[in-house]
Amino acid sequence: PFSGHGWMYFPQWRKAGKKVVLLPTSNWSELDQIVALMRVAPRLRQTRILVVRGPQGTAAACDAKQVKERLGTEMVPISVEQTLKLHKAVDLKAAEAEAEQYWLSKAKKIVEPSREEIINSARLYLAMKDLMIRERARAIASSNCMGEPAKGCLTFSKLNDMGLVGACEGDMDSTLTMLMFQYALGMPGFISDPVFDTSSNALIHFHCTSATKMDGPAGERLPFTIRTQSDSERGVSLDVENRIGQAVTCAKFINLDTMLISTGKIFKVTHDELGCRTQFWTEVADAQKMFNNWGAGILKGGTMALLHRDVFYGDHVQSMKNLGVLMGFEVVEEG
Repeated sequence: PFSGHGWMYFPQWRKAGKKVVLLPTSNWSELDQIVALMRVAPRLRQTRILVVRGPQGTAAACDAKQVKERLGTEMVPISVEQTLKLHKAVDLKAAEAEAEQYWLSKAKKIVEPSREEIINSARLYLAMKDLMIRERARAIASSNCMGEPAKGCLTFSKLNDMGLVGACEGDMDSTLTMLMFQYALGMPGFISDPVFDTSSNALIHFHCTSATKMDGPAGERLPFTIRTQSDSERGVSLDVENRIGQAVTCAKFINLDTMLISTGKIFKVTHDELGCRTQFWTEVADAQKMFNNWGAGILKGGTMALLHRDVFYGDHVQSMKNLGVLMGFEVVEEG
């Protein structure tokens, strides 16, 4: 704090478009966070994303040329036929061991799926992990996650637990969002199909794909139940019990130039059969205002673009504002 009065020029620098972050604090650990933010752009330039059966999302995020030009990130197309071949090549004994070690022995309960279905899902995870290693990829997004050879829910859950990114429904905007948060903060995101309950001032998040280590790879696993995927009532997915009282950030990097963002706090976990398997309710500042301002007037596109948001443990609004300054994107509060 007693380092002089040069800070008074900071608003002028920002207005002039300078990529400057100033820390008016005596907490030296905040420097570590800024250094982590400064690493995000270089790491994105080194990142390859596997895209199975084509991307979904905003037009800019689905354009491999624009993604490469704006972020330096490479999108690598993968066919469904490739995934089928790789899945078949995985040793069944290895898949059985993976399923037993990470899923069967750790689940709070198993409801519908058979042991064989869970092993088949573990087999897909091993296939995709090997493919990512071979292709030097940090992320995978699949528009075939509801198809054969197995639903992608367990695959993406394990990848996100490991500090990689697995994104369902081919959502490229969410894939890029989760990469940014993973590089900046070391934690996974939860891709959500959100709905509102304004009578409870709540934004409700649910989906069938969820990490179990929402605090990051070194964190404890959240309790989970193994279920079918809710829409199809087939395959294998997770009902993860998120932490009551946990502050969260809801975000999405859209159009390659804007981060939509809001915050909330988890106050209830439900298991309603009308929703996807993992469900949690968040209290927000003003649910009605957020409902009216969904997309902030700048989000256009199909279902994946308009609906999905990505939820992260903790309040990271200021970190994303700082990252926006460093990388040159806008941060728009959606709430």
